[in-house]
Amino acid sequence: MLLNEEEIAISLGALPDWQRDGGKIVSRRTFPGFGEALAFVNRVGLLAEADDHHPDILIHDWNKVCLSLTTHSEKGLTRRDFDLAEKISALGRQDLDQ
Repeated sequence: MLLNEEEIAISLGALPDWQRDGGKIVSRRTFPGFGEALAFVNRVGLLAEADDHHPDILIHDWNKVCLSLTTHSEKGLTRRDFDLAEKISALGRQDLDQ
């Protein structure tokens, strides 16, 4: 079920590392090197597989990762997008703790 504008705004408020881009939410990360970017993407991939919900992932400029989430079958944002975004954000916090 698609979220309404208020639900989207509230959900984004809890995810400062994500921004809305039309019918998707996007997070951009920069890492010290390609290896760290790739390791992060692999951890995101494991989460996505476990949730059976897959973001679009772009690695560019050797150390930058861009993640986009939307629910294609619903043609917009659903709770599944924000649930996975929360898990991905937790990965980012783990990276900062190391």
